[in-house]
Amino acid sequence: MAKVKTKTKTWKLGEICQGGVVTVEVTGQKIAVIGKEWDYSTGSRKSSDQSKAQEFTRLEVEANEYNAERQVLNFLGNLMHSWAADEIAKWIEPQVTYTSKNFW
Repeated sequence: MAKVKTKTKTWKLGEICQGGVVTVEVTGQKIAVIGKEWDYSTGSRKSSDQSKAQEFTRLEVEANEYNAERQVLNFLGNLMHSWAADEIAKWIEPQVTYTSKNFW
């Protein structure tokens, strides 16, 4: 059986996002959206290393679950500004195949 590769991307959004940092991990059809608190011990600039930022919230969902896309969009929308949520959702969408599309 082939090993499924995890695709990971981190956004350092600062003040437009609760905590300031969001990491998304996609493994096969599993999506994890992780909200993290900015680690000021490494600096306050966007170029600072936030790899050790502490997690404060997480959503894990399978893309084949009913309303998975809506769950991800709602979670992102509660964490951050709508523009940033949309950009992250656009990154996730080609990585997975949602089985139930939203009706709206």
